[in-house]
Amino acid sequence: MTEPSESFPMSQALNPSDVRPQPQYDTAAYTAFRQARDLLLDLRDQPERAVVEYRTPELTQFNWGLDWFDVVAADPATADRAALWVVDEDGTDTVVSYAEMSLRSSQLAAWMRAEGVDRGDRLLLMLGNQVELWETLLACCKLGVVVIPATTLLSTADIRDRVERGHVKHVVARSEDTDRFDGVSGGWTRIAVGEDVEGWLSYRRYAEFLETFSPEVGTRPDETLLLYFTSGTTSKPKLVEHTHTSYPVGHLSTMYWIGLRPGDVHLNISSPGWAKHAWSNVFAPWNAEATVLVVNQARFAAQPLLQAMERTGVTTFCAPPTVWRMLVQQDLASWRDRLSLRDVVGAGEPLNPEVIEQVRTAWGLTIRDGYGQTETTAQIGNPPGAALKPGSMGRPLPGYDVVLLDPVSGEESDEGEICLRLDGPLGRPIGLMTGYAGDRDLNDNAMRSGAYHTGDVASRDADGYITYVGRADDVFKASDYRISPFELESVLIEHPAVAEAAVVPSPDPVRLSVPKAYVVLAAGHEPTRETAASILRYTREHLAPYKRIRRIEFAELPKTISGKIRRVELRGREKDAHGDGSDTTSRATPLEFWEDDL
Repeated sequence: MTEPSESFPMSQALNPSDVRPQPQYDTAAYTAFRQARDLLLDLRDQPERAVVEYRTPELTQFNWGLDWFDVVAADPATADRAALWVVDEDGTDTVVSYAEMSLRSSQLAAWMRAEGVDRGDRLLLMLGNQVELWETLLACCKLGVVVIPATTLLSTADIRDRVERGHVKHVVARSEDTDRFDGVSGGWTRIAVGEDVEGWLSYRRYAEFLETFSPEVGTRPDETLLLYFTSGTTSKPKLVEHTHTSYPVGHLSTMYWIGLRPGDVHLNISSPGWAKHAWSNVFAPWNAEATVLVVNQARFAAQPLLQAMERTGVTTFCAPPTVWRMLVQQDLASWRDRLSLRDVVGAGEPLNPEVIEQVRTAWGLTIRDGYGQTETTAQIGNPPGAALKPGSMGRPLPGYDVVLLDPVSGEESDEGEICLRLDGPLGRPIGLMTGYAGDRDLNDNAMRSGAYHTGDVASRDADGYITYVGRADDVFKASDYRISPFELESVLIEHPAVAEAAVVPSPDPVRLSVPKAYVVLAAGHEPTRETAASILRYTREHLAPYKRIRRIEFAELPKTISGKIRRVELRGREKDAHGDGSDTTSRATPLEFWEDDL
C-alpha cells in the first residue's frame, strides 16, 4: 500500500504529536461496547455462532465520540493509524489520523459551544466528502448536538423544509452553497466551510480556539443524535430519529456484515446526507478501528477509481448496483493481482446474478448482499463465512429478530412483509430508530402488533435465507437515490399544463431506473413535444438534480373504484414497454418523450 502523500494541517496550538490528552470516558460503557464488538470480530467467519452468542451491550450512558472514538485514538497502537483518507480528483491525498481526528473534533466542539451551540440543539450539516464533515459529526456527538445530515444537492425549497420542520438552530455548509440559504428565514447560526462569506462564521476560526473540550454531563443512550429526512409515498420526507446508541452501537451488525477488521482500508461509494454514508463511511469502519477511504469524483469514472483502490490498498469495498454495473464494463480481470481486496459487498437494491458472476470470475470474490434501511442498521445479510444462495440477501444478522408477516392476516409466513419483532427473546433491536419524529400516527402504524414494519416484501426458504421481492409502497430508487413519487408529483402539478400526474420508475440500463411521469393535461394544452419540454424544464428548475424527471408520457391514469391511481399498473406498463431498458431508441407511444428527445 502506498503511503499517503499529504496530511491535513493542524493548528500550531494543538498538535497530537506533542499533546496526547487522556480521554474522558465512561469505563463501563467502553468495556461493554468493546466486549460486544470483539465477540463479533472473533466470530467473523462463524455467523451461526455470532447470531446465537451476540448480546446487545447494556449501557446506562454512552457517547460514541467520547467513550469509543477518543479511547481508540488515545491507544498508542491506533493513535497514528489513518482514521480518514480522502483522495481528491486531482490525486491529492488528505489523511487524518485517529489522534488528529479526536483532538480536532474536541477543539471544534469547544469552539462551537462558545459560539452558542448547545446540547440538544439541531444542526443541519450540508457538506461534501471532506474532512470537515467527519470533524463536525464527531464534535456534535461529543456535544450532544442533534445532526440533520443533508446532501449538497438540495434545492432552496428542500433546505427551507428541513430548517422549518427540523427546527434547525445551526447550519454548517460549504461556502459555495450558502447562497441557497438566501430567503430561508430563521435566526439559526451560520457556519461556512471554505472562503469567508458575509454574515456567516468562518469554520476555520475553530483552529485558533485554544480551550480544551470537557463534557458537561454524561450522555443517555436514548438521547437523539441524528435526524434523517427520508422519502415517503404520500407525504413529505419523514424525520427518522436515531439515538446515541441506535446507529453507533447498532452498526456493529453492519461491521459484521461487511466483514471489517482493525486496520482495514474501507471504501464505500456513497454521498453525504444519506444514511448509507453514516453506515459505511462513519460508524461501521470506525467501530472496527479501520480507515475510511473516500475517492472524490465529480462524475463516476471506473479507471481512476480502480487506480486509487490499487494505490491505497483497499481491503473492503461497498458499492451500489449502479457502480457495480459500470465496473463490470471494465477489464476487471487485469486488476485481480493489483488490488488488495478481501471482501466486497453491494447495497441499495439486489444485484443481478450476471454482475455477481462477472466479478467472481474476474476477481475471485463474491459480492455479498445485505439489507437495511435508514430506519435501521444492517438487518439481513450474507456475512463472511456464510454459505451463499444466488439471489438471496442472506439471513438475519446479530441482534435482529426478523419475521415475515402476512400483510392480511398478520401471521408469520414464508412470504410477507419484512418485520422486526419488538417483544421477542432479543427484545427491541438496538439498531432500530426511536421513531418518526413528530408523527404519532406514522409511528403507531410502523410499530403495530409488536413489530416494526419495514414496508418491504420478501420470501424465506427452508434454510432461513431471505430473498427480496419488492417495496410494499411506491418509493423507488434511481441511481441509488431514493425517490418519492409524491414529491415529484407535487412539483409537476404546479405547472399550468398538468392536471394530474403519476411518477413511476422506468427501466434504464445504467441507473436501473429513472423517474418517468405519466401526465394528464389540463384543458387547453396539447400533448406536444413543446409541452413536454416545458414541463421537464420546469421540474429541472424546481427539483434537486437527483430527483430529475427524465421521461414523460401523456396518458390517462388507471384508477381504482375509489379514485386512487394504480401505480402498479403503470409500473407493469413500463416493464412491458421497455423491458430491461437496454433499447434506448423505442418509445412506448408517440406521446412518450425522453429528455434526450427534446
